[in-house]
Amino acid sequence: MKVIIGSDHGGYGLKEKLKEYLASKGIDLEDMGTNSEESCDYPDYAAKAAKKVQETGNTGILVCGTGIGMSMAANKFKGIRAALCYDEYTARMAREHNDANILCLGERTTKDEDAKKIVDVFLATDSSKEERHKRRVNKISDIGLDS
Repeated sequence: MKVIIGSDHGGYGLKEKLKEYLASKGIDLEDMGTNSEESCDYPDYAAKAAKKVQETGNTGILVCGTGIGMSMAANKFKGIRAALCYDEYTARMAREHNDANILCLGERTTKDEDAKKIVDVFLATDSSKEERHKRRVNKISDIGLDS
């Protein structure tokens, strides 16, 4: 498994902790930046990561101060279903019911240990094969294509 990871300055600290945690589990990571706590614009890093997830089909993790900006920016890309998750339940449902392919987290709103648990659940959960969930995910993908 390869995970695409990125953050802005507000999520840099948690991103670095998650990189260390995931690497200790043998997970291959590709870091799309940022590489410091110097102020930067979250849409730039959300775009880099979302494009890489589009190209590769890998799973992504994005971190900013709250996770809100990253999720909004990443979801502008066709085929990206970025979900802001704040506990293990929302991580499971995002993957299982919504086939989310990018997990968004907030460094200022999520404790480090909770973030690790959320990541574990997100990465371990498969999307549902139930027709009702597949139908709904397809409807999400179709939104905006005719406008």
